[in-house]
Amino acid sequence: MKGLPGFGLIVSILFAAPAAGRSLLDYVGQCVPFAREASGIRIYGDAWTWWKQADGVYKRGHAPKVGAVIVFEKTSRLPLGHVAVVSRIVEDRVVMLTHANWSRQNGERGHAEQDVTLFDVSRGNDWSDVKVWYHDSEGLGGTTYPVYGFIYGKGETASELTGKHPDDVGALIDAYVAR
Repeated sequence: MKGLPGFGLIVSILFAAPAAGRSLLDYVGQCVPFAREASGIRIYGDAWTWWKQADGVYKRGHAPKVGAVIVFEKTSRLPLGHVAVVSRIVEDRVVMLTHANWSRQNGERGHAEQDVTLFDVSRGNDWSDVKVWYHDSEGLGGTTYPVYGFIYGKGETASELTGKHPDDVGALIDAYVAR
């Protein structure tokens, strides 16, 4: 169907939005359509391109806010980058994310995960380097990921960004207990 005007957009919409009555957390797929649907930020393309695309369209910064999209840089481990939505602020250097296509669940990638720990490990406390909770190891992964920053939406976030009883204490333990 290549070459049909608007076909890519139609496919993107069909596969990004949850079916009527289904939860956004039932989503299985890539991080970009998930982040777009969860945050209300209407940017398209590979995750690492979101930072530049947001310039002049959305506010950007280096402080987490609930509903903001964090943009991971392109690296050898993340050749397309990664985007995730801040679901909860725990403290100055610890937040929770809701995102898709990070950890393996039942042996496969793509699943949505709610309230995952993200820890700022940057020297300047500026969220330029982070560690992310990884389901396979049941803790923060060993990799430090460089981050461009946060893109701030216009308040149209999904109601399922955070759970009713997220484990703030667990997030702090994940972040601060030496591994």
